[in-house]
Amino acid sequence: MTVSAEEAFRRLTIGEASLVDVSGERGRAAHDAWHLDARTEALLCLGALVAIDGPAASYRSTVEAAQRSGARLDDLLAVLIAVAGTVGSARVLSAAPKVALAAGYDVEAALE
Repeated sequence: MTVSAEEAFRRLTIGEASLVDVSGERGRAAHDAWHLDARTEALLCLGALVAIDGPAASYRSTVEAAQRSGARLDDLLAVLIAVAGTVGSARVLSAAPKVALAAGYDVEAALE
């Protein structure tokens, strides 16, 4: 069952989390209806991790997903630059070595 974007926003506003739970039927239907391509979705998830100062393990899995979808190191850096104005430089500075290492570039070793 597919619902309109307007209906989905109404349901989310009243707390119907089933639309974002992809393990359930409604969530799968919503995901199928408003699906982003895998690369865009992974890059958005990376931006969200920067915003919440996510753990290194989360960066690894998200960066791997982005790379499998065709994202390059330049794309990962572009995400950091894009979110910097919103999340602040402290979050970006914290995320940068985690993202680089997850992408296979050890910044700390390169600095030695």
